[in-house]
Amino acid sequence: MARVLQVSVRNAKYQQWETLLRNRNKRHRAGSFLVQGVRPISLAVEHGWTVEALLYDADRPRLSDWARGLLERPHIEQAAVSGELIAELGEKDEDNPPELLAQVKIPQRRLADLATRPDWLGIVIDRPTSPGNVGSLIRSADAFGADAVVITGRNAADPYDPKAVRASTGSLFAMPVVSAASAHEVAEWARKQPHAPAIIGTDERGEQALSEHDLRGPTLLVVGNETAGMSKSWFELADATARIPMSPKAASSLNAANAGSVALYEAARQRTA
Repeated sequence: MARVLQVSVRNAKYQQWETLLRNRNKRHRAGSFLVQGVRPISLAVEHGWTVEALLYDADRPRLSDWARGLLERPHIEQAAVSGELIAELGEKDEDNPPELLAQVKIPQRRLADLATRPDWLGIVIDRPTSPGNVGSLIRSADAFGADAVVITGRNAADPYDPKAVRASTGSLFAMPVVSAASAHEVAEWARKQPHAPAIIGTDERGEQALSEHDLRGPTLLVVGNETAGMSKSWFELADATARIPMSPKAASSLNAANAGSVALYEAARQRTA
């Protein structure tokens, strides 16, 4: 039977969990992150991610069959956490605390782990600043059948930030997500692949509309930073830069998550046409 840790005060263990939510550097140093929500936790388990601990609401009179089923799994640390504290960790109102949270190991994924094929589709998010946009694009990549999401930039938003995990609605656990320091690192990897993907950047100044590019073969789409767009390096390294047609009356351009979703949809449309 799994050992159950009792946590009813903001002790060192609670502070450790809180750090996994709030501090990116310490999250990656610890190698784990907190997962909130029934669907994300279920998908983490379904896709074989390593669950290091399960935190449950110690003040709840009865847990659901779903929660009890997870807690019956062997070799997973369990913690009975007071309703007040688990509400804080779940970022919920104290009157509606989550019944279960999961501490999950961050996988060690590298570009070298990705393998392309003739119809491979990936998307790069270049230097994103919003974890919510990262999570939304991971969700879109999953929905439109992409094979991988690559995040470039040393200070890019973290896909394991709770905002990103929530915005992905569990797709983070079904989709390979890889971080790379620079555009050059990704381009070098792409050129060496047996099925080298065409690198198609997206920018409002692109000479041709995205729909005019053939996206049916191995393709790596690039979406730029929310404020500055694609970096100079990506403009130089991309095989082509395409624009997403917009209304001339539009007051602003699409944000990164929306632009990436449109690009992924166009690739999926061409492949199923």
